[in-house]
Amino acid sequence: MMYTGLIEKYRNKLGISKDTKIISLGEGNTPLIKLNNSIKDINKKIDVYIKYEGLNPTGSFKDRGMTMAVTKAVETGSKAIICASTGNTSASAAAYAARAGIKCFVLIPEGKITIGKMSQAMIHGATIMQINGNFDDGMRMVKEVAEKAKVSIVNSINPYRLQGQKTAAFEIIEELGCSPDYHALPVGNAGNISAYWMGYSEYYKDNKTDKKPKMLGYQASGSAPFVSGEIIKNPETIATAIRIGNPQSWDLAQKTKKQSNGWFDSFSDQEIINIQKVLAKEEGIFCEPSSAISLAGVIKDIQNNKIADNSKVVCTLTGHGLKDPDTVIKYHNKNMIKVNPIAQEVKQAILNNM
Repeated sequence: MMYTGLIEKYRNKLGISKDTKIISLGEGNTPLIKLNNSIKDINKKIDVYIKYEGLNPTGSFKDRGMTMAVTKAVETGSKAIICASTGNTSASAAAYAARAGIKCFVLIPEGKITIGKMSQAMIHGATIMQINGNFDDGMRMVKEVAEKAKVSIVNSINPYRLQGQKTAAFEIIEELGCSPDYHALPVGNAGNISAYWMGYSEYYKDNKTDKKPKMLGYQASGSAPFVSGEIIKNPETIATAIRIGNPQSWDLAQKTKKQSNGWFDSFSDQEIINIQKVLAKEEGIFCEPSSAISLAGVIKDIQNNKIADNSKVVCTLTGHGLKDPDTVIKYHNKNMIKVNPIAQEVKQAILNNM
């Protein structure tokens, strides 16, 4: 049968009636890729897999939640949706609103959104409002406006978002035949780590797996409220997707950490950039900077013996690398060589770089 999206596949787990009009772009069903080269120097019997969410329709995991949020918004008669965004949510919201034939309003921090994400929101027809502030300021405004205007919030405080996002855990269990022992994610607004835990817990309750993983959440050093234990007023990091100082799903994420016996940690921008390059160069997997932090964390925790031998580990890569082409060009341009259109020069360049 033709795959038509995650709501249709998991309708009985999402509380969607047979009469509901589904707003879908064929999201979900993303690949689970076992790493071969990037961890070969780690002398341990540990299998590491990548859940490559950058291959969703708009290039990020947000599509899993957005299909549910917009479907339910349309079901209740909403003619418009609104969100605050560091980029991926705005791209996804704009696309699904276009698909549904409703309006989309987006609040973004001025000068803090990558060109790849901005272009998506633009082309899909969203009304974009740049604010002189950060994501947390935008989120505050969205909440205030939604109380007065007839718009549906589609940020992760929308409970249907997490319902859609939990389906990634279902897919992992179905492919591996069990839950992994550890699951690592980038953490920004913190809804996704909570959603995965929800999915694993539901399949455990349904006897589709005999265990649940430890949930590992990684943040950028300049934007690490879970590591510091307090709200960060002015978060800064090159990993724009997780540049959030006041996570809206704080309590859910803390509960997930406690229930799963997991942990949080943080990494510098340089460490994030290094792992992004490793994934692309050694595995052929191109992700945006924030996504790479999940593997950075796993490698460190394996080396520090926090991850046990003979374990299965899954790292979620939340967004595709083309979301942030400026960072790639700025930090990864050392392989570019200028030559004249002369065969001998081209040949010599090849020999020099073999």
